[in-house]
Amino acid sequence: MTIEKNKVVTFHYRLNEPDQPLIEDSRETEPAVYLHGHQAMMPGLEEALDGKLKGDMVTVTLPPEKAYGPRNEVEAVRVPKKYVLTKGKLRPGMAIQLSTKNGPRDATLVKVGRTVVDIDSNHPLAGKTLTFELEVMDIRDASEEEIAHGHVHGEGGHQH
Repeated sequence: MTIEKNKVVTFHYRLNEPDQPLIEDSRETEPAVYLHGHQAMMPGLEEALDGKLKGDMVTVTLPPEKAYGPRNEVEAVRVPKKYVLTKGKLRPGMAIQLSTKNGPRDATLVKVGRTVVDIDSNHPLAGKTLTFELEVMDIRDASEEEIAHGHVHGEGGHQH
């Protein structure tokens, strides 16, 4: 079975900036799972995985436009501290998660006040060229419900 629209794809990845140390390795947590062809994955990864088979390994270097996008300098905003999901002592420069109406969102902490925080809501990897080493672990047909909803359900996907 090949990766094409309406297939559920499970893959492991290693991520780094070119010629830089490893940023993330999914083998330390869980593989990524997404519904191919439904804009559920960054465009460059979908393009790199299109047509691949279970067991294929692919290395791809993506410019910011095909990864997390360019940095937007007007993304710094002030939010109430109660929306910060990250626990522990908050320090400028650290990556945090915020609770939003669309679910958790990654941000970088810029300044910490008593009741508010200033955050940079760009993804921490926005503006960076990234190299992904991918290994396709599984491919299956998506259910009609997954196709209708545009995302994977069940393990590794969205729970309703």
